Amino acid sequence: MSKGTLRIVFTGEDLARVRIAGRADMMWEMALSLHILQRPGGVRALSGWRRQARADLAEAGLLKPVREQLVQLVPLGAYFPDFLTPYESMNGFRQGLDVLTDTPSARVRHEVEQLRRHAPVPASLDDLARGNRRSIRGLARLSERYCQVAFGSRRTDMEDALGRERARLTRVLTDQGVEAMLASLGPSMRWRPPVLEADYAPGRYEIHLQGRGLTLIPSYFGRFTPVAMADVSLPPVLVFPIPHETPDPDPDDALPDLLGATRARVLRCIAATTGCTTSELARRTGASLSSASAHAQVLQRAGLITSTRHANMVIHQITRLGVGLLHRQQ
Repeated sequence: MSKGTLRIVFTGEDLARVRIAGRADMMWEMALSLHILQRPGGVRALSGWRRQARADLAEAGLLKPVREQLVQLVPLGAYFPDFLTPYESMNGFRQGLDVLTDTPSARVRHEVEQLRRHAPVPASLDDLARGNRRSIRGLARLSERYCQVAFGSRRTDMEDALGRERARLTRVLTDQGVEAMLASLGPSMRWRPPVLEADYAPGRYEIHLQGRGLTLIPSYFGRFTPVAMADVSLPPVLVFPIPHETPDPDPDDALPDLLGATRARVLRCIAATTGCTTSELARRTGASLSSASAHAQVLQRAGLITSTRHANMVIHQITRLGVGLLHRQQ
């Protein structure tokens, strides 16, 4: 499937109003995890979750209603209804569910009709498509049960991974400013002042913030491209995937033979970020804190990374020499 582009246009006022979501947004995680359930293959880091979630949903008697309702509302494509991911859910899962329950019938009818332009809407959603209040309340209850069951085995991992990403963004924002933080969002996004450009669903899309600011929402299950609200009149958000654990090494990779397996993982972890602390290195590589620190010191002495102290943290960044070494292994 060809990629499209999303352009988010900032003003100076918008740069001053960039916000990082303070907690996991479970409504967005629900929607994006449904994409993971639907897409066969790929996303190796989440393949185990997919198998476990299907088994857990089946055991709880939820697999059929999830397939007939939630999956149908969130097809793989360019659109799914905004009412599934209310802005208020950033303040907590319960508040998001309450807002979903109270969604006006007219809005539900309108957004399901929008969905028909992109994907078939099955008969199992007929009552919801008419804005039936009982169906809307049932959808909120199903959403709650889905998240409880499907995320149960990964909730701690989700919170830890999202917490690390929020801490990284906050550190870059504090140390280097908002434009450096926007530039650090990942390979699928590019900061070209005053525009943040992102890989997106097929087509060309543009959002003018016009002083409203932007809320950045890291997502555990967002694995393909960033996502924004379809209705540009809603509060602007950008939901983007976080990096998962370092992939297993290529058997033809010579870097572990040169540096040692753990030191090679440390170097690659540093290369995958714009700044990585020693404790983050330890978590991501499975090394102890003292071991991660020792490996980083060797890499720093070899000129492959720089290590800079900020308050009680040491931030490691890859150098041009380190980048060159990694490129030679590709």
